[in-house]
Amino acid sequence: MFSSMLQSLLSSSGQANAMQRAVQMNNYVNKYNDQWVPVVNTAAQGVNGANKEIQSFDKVLQQSATVKFGDLLTKPVKKVDASIYTAQAKSAEVLTPRQKIQNMVSKISKKHGVDEKLVNAVIKQESGFNPNAKSKVGALGLMQLMPATAKGLGVTNPLDPEQNVEGGVKYLKSMLNKYNGNIILALAAYNAGPGAVDKYDGVPPYKETQNYVRSILSNYL
Repeated sequence: MFSSMLQSLLSSSGQANAMQRAVQMNNYVNKYNDQWVPVVNTAAQGVNGANKEIQSFDKVLQQSATVKFGDLLTKPVKKVDASIYTAQAKSAEVLTPRQKIQNMVSKISKKHGVDEKLVNAVIKQESGFNPNAKSKVGALGLMQLMPATAKGLGVTNPLDPEQNVEGGVKYLKSMLNKYNGNIILALAAYNAGPGAVDKYDGVPPYKETQNYVRSILSNYL
């Protein structure tokens, strides 16, 4: 590899010095070249004094049992099964009872074209999101349906959360339709009944009903 350089040095003055320098350079380079030549089945003194087999770099990588780094070079992964991680994420996702109710409310509200935020505000006022709530006068469930009202809405089990919300949203929707989308009158009718709203041509002068409407609107607006 140094033939051209040697010839140049030999043809110049100081042939002896040039020869000596060339030999030194050649030995220096050969010394480091030898370190990169794979040596197989050659015994060498290890750090702890024991003889160990010096293997090629490729062989060491391929025999790696811990991280399988060699496999990444010789057999690179082209596709990752993301479904494993998706399944783990879904299994780790745990909904609270209230979140489950709100998801159900969202579905039923959209079905009947009622603002789910309004329905959530009504449920918060009526039962505090307790599906087993029972009032002193006999109203039941999340949206506090009276037994007769629930029966007329096709609800067979008022304490079943889905049936209760389905019936309650249908009733609220009917009140909104009756009063041309007037939320205040619809809420008053939901609490005191449409007969009382019609009698007073507005929110009845009942403290409970007035507080009821005011409380829901504060959570809704």
